[in-house]
Amino acid sequence: MKQKTKLWLVVIASLVVALVVIVGIKASQIGSMIKAGKSFVPPPESVTTAIVEATRWEVAREAVGSLVAVRGVTVGAEVPGVIREIGFDSGASVRRGAMLVKLDTATEEAQLAAARADASLARATLRRARQLRAGDANTPADLEAAEARAEQTEATVAGLETTIAKKTIRAPFDGRVAIRQVELGQVVSAGTAIASMHSVTPIHAELSLPQQALADLAVGQHARVRTDAFPGEWWEGQVTTVNPEVDPATRNVRVRATFPNADGRLRPGMYVNVEVLSGKSRPVLLIPATAVIYAPYGDSVFVLEEKKDAAGKSSLIARQSFVRLGERRGDFVDVTAGVTAGERVVSSGAFKLRNGGVVVVNEALAPAAELAPRTSEE
Repeated sequence: MKQKTKLWLVVIASLVVALVVIVGIKASQIGSMIKAGKSFVPPPESVTTAIVEATRWEVAREAVGSLVAVRGVTVGAEVPGVIREIGFDSGASVRRGAMLVKLDTATEEAQLAAARADASLARATLRRARQLRAGDANTPADLEAAEARAEQTEATVAGLETTIAKKTIRAPFDGRVAIRQVELGQVVSAGTAIASMHSVTPIHAELSLPQQALADLAVGQHARVRTDAFPGEWWEGQVTTVNPEVDPATRNVRVRATFPNADGRLRPGMYVNVEVLSGKSRPVLLIPATAVIYAPYGDSVFVLEEKKDAAGKSSLIARQSFVRLGERRGDFVDVTAGVTAGERVVSSGAFKLRNGGVVVVNEALAPAAELAPRTSEE
């Protein structure tokens, strides 16, 4: 019995010793990890940089507008009839007075021939009545009746000629005709649309600007327009109308600018980006828009500073600086507060940095920033 008790005591003692050894080893490992963590320095992040540039921008107002034809109408029939001839193709350019559609006039032409014969007889009767009256062979009432009859027949002729003329529908001005909406042999009534027609050379751009822009707006100011349909291209023009009233609902004022459009590529109804230039300039501090970290609590950038450690080794430290942004043009943004000219900011890779982190600069992958960027397809 005593021998078994001794055996159990030996086993228990061995387990306790083994447990103490294991705990000691683990404690040593954890202590080493904590010590290594305290002395661990994360590797520097690779970034690209840009210099804060002080320059001047021309004061401009930019807005989205719509293109409007200088003249635009829907050509329609004034009188009913049957279409006998179509003189235009859909999308064609036509000159003022060109025949677009001709309606059947056979009935009116027959009536016109009869009316002209009647008018000829009335004129002859009027001549004889005047001769008789000169000889006092008829009464004044006979002469007046002959004169009235002659005027009536002339009016009938003129009315039929007008009706025939209205059945030949002509272009009201030089322009481009849209897709036609009628076909040969179709019976049309008064008011039936034939096709829409627009004059697109030049062309208007209409936009709305806030009422604060009124101080800088004037007729004759330089304007330019671009559209996503033709990326990278600008059309130059000028402001031709500033609306005399401000919309009380939006507090915006309507502005119209006119642009030459000799090639006809700008079409009515297109949306465009319009810039109205005042001719004045203002100082700006520019950085690439990719340098900005946007956040609900404030926008910021990382400014690079050179520091030396205890051993005298220099390194670049990223310092987070909150900024206030102004106007954006192309790939650049104006910074109104938070940086100074000549400072070096992180232009790409800022999202992975922390305040006070060490960085290395690799400009090989730096994106090119442009005021008028173009797509890769251009």
